[in-house]
Amino acid sequence: MKTRSIADVQVSAIGLGGMPMSIEGRPDEARSIATIHAALDEGITFFDTADAYHLHAGEVGHNESLIAEAVRSWGGDASNVLIATKGGHLRPGDGSWYVDGRPEYLKEAAKASLARLGGDAIGLYQFHRPDPDVPYEDSVGAIRDLLDEGVIRLAGISNADQEQIRQAQEILGGRLASVQNQFSPAFRSSEPELELADQLGIAFLPWSPLGGITSAAGLGDRFAPFQQVADARGVSPQVVALAWHLAKSPHVIPIPGASRPESIRDSATAVDLVLTPDELAALDAA
Repeated sequence: MKTRSIADVQVSAIGLGGMPMSIEGRPDEARSIATIHAALDEGITFFDTADAYHLHAGEVGHNESLIAEAVRSWGGDASNVLIATKGGHLRPGDGSWYVDGRPEYLKEAAKASLARLGGDAIGLYQFHRPDPDVPYEDSVGAIRDLLDEGVIRLAGISNADQEQIRQAQEILGGRLASVQNQFSPAFRSSEPELELADQLGIAFLPWSPLGGITSAAGLGDRFAPFQQVADARGVSPQVVALAWHLAKSPHVIPIPGASRPESIRDSATAVDLVLTPDELAALDAA
């Protein structure tokens, strides 16, 4: 699979989002591990997770542990795998979410994530979501400290606007590696942030690039041009959507979620689909 750069690290052009394997409706562990192994077999080396990707209150970090175990148990060379995780967004176990951007919490959470993932440092650690009760500079300052201390190798932010991207880049001394925002055919309001990340040479990681767990299967029904291009090319509309993401910028790395091996195998083929200008124009207008 082709590679894209996050700072000085080369990763696959498409990653795997781990959330569907750990929240509501998750598959059994064997199928999840088979899905991660299938991704690795396809050349996918970038995996996105978070300590909040879990179902019950007592299993914080479920998805981190799952991905770490799957990578360890894979039979191939995993030396170039990059696991990205996030902190600052929590689930108490009742299906709700809340934020905690306090520096002391983020540092504690990052070290707990490192213990689950293993190794000397977290490959990429991202501030999951701004906390309105904590100054943004304080939260990102904690990420900077983790970077300086060697707890993390790369630093990123998530769910950020343009001002926060610029602010984080300054606080981190030009070391901001990634921005992870929602972006898909159904949700395009993060395009200004995508364009800014491209200008700055920062990886842009679209989460829910196919529209989310419950909507991905019906993408072609909701957006006819994606189905039309898919029919003409002999691929799925989901593959067309991922190829459309990749055409936006060389810094875009979509991270579709998957909970079945066949799903991530299909997604991996998007790197080989080069859309024409006319196709891209039709998709942009959808």
